[in-house]
Amino acid sequence: MNYRTLGRTGMQASEVGLGCEHLQGLPYSQVKEVVDAALECGINIFDVFMSEPQVRLNLGRALKGRREQVLIQGHIGAAWINGQYERTRDLALCERFFFDLLERLGTDYIDIGMLHFVDTAEDFERVFAPGGLMDYAQQLKAKGVIRAIGMSSHDPQSATRAVETGWLDVLMFSLNPAYDLLPEDTLIDDLFVPASYQKEGLCGINPVREELYRTCERHGTAITVMKGMAAGSLLSAEMSPFGVALTPAQCIHYALTRPAVCSVLAGAKTAQEVKSSAAYETAGERERDYSLILSSTPKYSMKGRCMYCNHCLPCPSHIDIAQVQKFLDLAQSAKEVPDTVRAHYGALERHAQDCIACGSCEGNCPFSVPVIERMEQAKEIFGF
Repeated sequence: MNYRTLGRTGMQASEVGLGCEHLQGLPYSQVKEVVDAALECGINIFDVFMSEPQVRLNLGRALKGRREQVLIQGHIGAAWINGQYERTRDLALCERFFFDLLERLGTDYIDIGMLHFVDTAEDFERVFAPGGLMDYAQQLKAKGVIRAIGMSSHDPQSATRAVETGWLDVLMFSLNPAYDLLPEDTLIDDLFVPASYQKEGLCGINPVREELYRTCERHGTAITVMKGMAAGSLLSAEMSPFGVALTPAQCIHYALTRPAVCSVLAGAKTAQEVKSSAAYETAGERERDYSLILSSTPKYSMKGRCMYCNHCLPCPSHIDIAQVQKFLDLAQSAKEVPDTVRAHYGALERHAQDCIACGSCEGNCPFSVPVIERMEQAKEIFGF
């Protein structure tokens, strides 16, 4: 398992994480099998949004004696009312069910306290208003009850506003190549409707979603990914909006090559499903490569735009071309080059000045990116 730094928190998270939603309703023995398999595979980040009491108890029991091995995303705003899940902004209820989570998990802290499910402008105003959930999360962080502040969202506009406040350490966001096609005002329920992907004009990454990922990168806000396989629809040619099935490894790799993404949280009900997701780490480059499929799909025409897939390699000068392209995009999308972007670019072993303009990369690139021209742009912006 490979690990990535969780943005500005400094915590190290596994590239493949575990979304625990599907463990609800399962017997303890099966929950323990899934947790055991995750830890054996090196998975160390779990998302626990569920408010149902028994699944919380089962997870706490399965993690007993091993709590320190995992980073837990625990949600603030998920309640269990009258025997069913409910999203709430009532501070008393939020506090009650957040501390219920601590108690049932058998822990006295949560690594990432997630403001739960902020998807509209109205909800954003309420959550971030003085005396709202953000203030409560900051109090928890000051007391050490949570180590970092996060938020979950499916809406790129609300998510961007939240990141730009400077208060979010982590954003949990629904991200995959199908969702990236859709307009920024797409409602959550429409993400799962085939007709949403049949509209005219859908082509490549929606710029609002793309700007969200870059904004996270600039602010040091890590992205943890939910719905990385579009609830399984991308794995089926019949259900995929591209008319062709992608593999789990391709879906995971797509998400991990977006700016600021740290971990893809894959849901699982069985130990085998955990191992299937974790197998991404041993997959070869050809197995991970999503670029040839997407570049041949009319809806994903990204001609001239780098997808950070590194299909352009090998480079005779050993330049990490995708990273240079990513930092160039980040620099060009900002009014001034952020110090963090400049520092990350400088830390690369090879830079744009090392390009010998051989053209090998451009011949390999399925998206027809003018790499040589962009290397010159990077050299001009960064100075080397």
